[in-house]
Formats: sequence, C-alpha cells, structure tokens
Amino acid sequence: MAPTVSRWTGKEARALREAKRVSQVEFAAELGVSERIIVRWEKGNVTPRPINQQGLDTVLAACSPDVQARFSEMIGLTSPATSAQDPGVSSEQSPSPEQEPDVPVGDEDQARHPIDGKLMTLVPAGVYFAGENSEPVYLPAFYIDVFPTTNADYARFIAATDHKPPQHWENGQIPEGLDNHPVVFVTRHDAHAYAQWSAKALPTAQQWEKAARGTRGEIYPWGSQRTPAKVNCREGGKRSTTPVDCYASGVSPYGVYDMCGNTWDWCSTESEPGRYELKGSAFTSPFLRCAPSTFNDASADMLDDDTGFRCATPAETMRALLNVRAAQ
Repeated sequence: MAPTVSRWTGKEARALREAKRVSQVEFAAELGVSERIIVRWEKGNVTPRPINQQGLDTVLAACSPDVQARFSEMIGLTSPATSAQDPGVSSEQSPSPEQEPDVPVGDEDQARHPIDGKLMTLVPAGVYFAGENSEPVYLPAFYIDVFPTTNADYARFIAATDHKPPQHWENGQIPEGLDNHPVVFVTRHDAHAYAQWSAKALPTAQQWEKAARGTRGEIYPWGSQRTPAKVNCREGGKRSTTPVDCYASGVSPYGVYDMCGNTWDWCSTESEPGRYELKGSAFTSPFLRCAPSTFNDASADMLDDDTGFRCATPAETMRALLNVRAAQ
C-alpha cells in the first residue's frame, strides 16, 4: 500500500524529492510550480497551500514502489496515514501568478516528427489541474502536435496510404487556398488511421487538456480572462476554419495553437462504447464552450465541417525515433 501524508511540510517535500533522486528544478516541473517555491518549502519548512498539498499527494501516489519505500524510510512513517509534523511551521501564503509560472517551453523542447514532419512540443511529466474542479492529475511526459493536422498534412497521408479523402475534396484535391487550414470531415477512424501511419496516437483527453491549460489550472490556454478575440469561435463571425497559425495570442503555455476554437479535436478517450471525447471547441461554438475542461463526445463515425484532430506520442518514443533518425 502506498504511503500517505496527512499534512505536507517542507520536510516531507524534500524527502520525496530526494527519494525520487531529482533536482529542485525537475521536482518543480513535476509539480507545476517554480523552483524558488521548492527552495522556500525546503529551507523554511513551510506548509504548502492546499492545492500543492494535493499535487504532492498525486506525485507520491505515482511513484514506483522503490521510491515510495525510500520516502517512507527517510520520513520515518510508521503507518500509511501518519507523518512527522512540526507544529511550529509557518503557513505558506498564496503565491501570486508570477510566483508559479508554467515551465517555459524552449526551442530545445520542440522537434519535427521524423515520419509526418509535423512540429511537436514537449509537455513535461508532472501534475496538472484537470477538469472544472481542478483535480490534480499526474501525467508522464509526452509530445503533442503544435498545430492541428492540416489539409496538406492529410494529403501526404492519403498519397502514402491511398486512404479515402474527405468528402468535400473535389476529385480528391484540397479545396483551393485551404492547405494550411485544419482537415475536417474526418471520423475518429480516419484520425486513428493517420495516427497509426505517422507512428503516433491521438492524445488522451487528459493529455490534450494539460497541453492546453498548462499546470496552473487556468481556464483558457492564455489564462483565465474571457477573451473571445483570441480564438476562432462563433462570436468572431468568421463562419469557417482559419489557418492553423492564425491565433498566436491564444497559444497554450507550451506554445500549442488552436486549443480553443477553429476545430474540435478527436481524442483517444472513449466516453462510452463507440463514442470518443472531443476537445477544443470550433468556429461553430459559442465562446462559453471554449474552455479546455469542457466535455464533448461523439460517435466514432461522426464527421462534420468543424471536427479534425492532432496527434501525440510518449516522450520516450519521440526521442527514440529522433535518435534513430540522427544515426542514419
């Protein structure tokens, strides 16, 4: 049975970091906080605020049995529900947004996938706050497409596999001027076929949401401000898709585009037999549907003019592919 901590202080937080054998920078990234907050916890034996208490619980639960055993020994847990506590520790004040930035994404965290050539970005391992209730969830590291799959991307897939083109492509050709728009009129089966061809997968709903919201529990990719101008939604009046790189001010903390508006994205998460989650909203959606935590699903056979997809892959898979390519 995994150990539990009734109240985390800097002492337990440091013990967990040392049991995991990671640096303060790496530990901060896992928890979605800044390095200086980890330093403050450990130096001052500070009690983390409730949302970070939950994050620490989630990280501990996700650790291997070996790490959990080291942690229990280091902290002197005598039963799963007890921990050492210092009644004199100070309570952590709620940090301002500047104190807990999302881990920035640098150029070294982006790479082109060796098979379909699409730019992908790393979403590091760690906790994010999921759903409308901001429940802490731990996810391993993964890469996700920076842009939705475009018509040009899908045309290369068709040429390589002889897959059936979307129904609105006259004579199997991309509609004029729409090369850099997201592909639409694709079922979940079509999206899965592309993902298999490219040696990737459709993201889970949780992967998609973390890539959209970051680690701080913001409502939208850019923060929690209600700003319809940052997305292609119904209020914008465009009534059609736009180029996938159009809304630069609405990108997520990881630099991912169109996580609100333009087109819904198919996910791999099955909501019930034969139905799968959709994320992101579309140009047809009112802004109130744009929050990445919003639930939507559809039959795997559904296709529409506002539904497309993007792909993801585990970080270790991406790195292995890049290493093979570099060795060639």
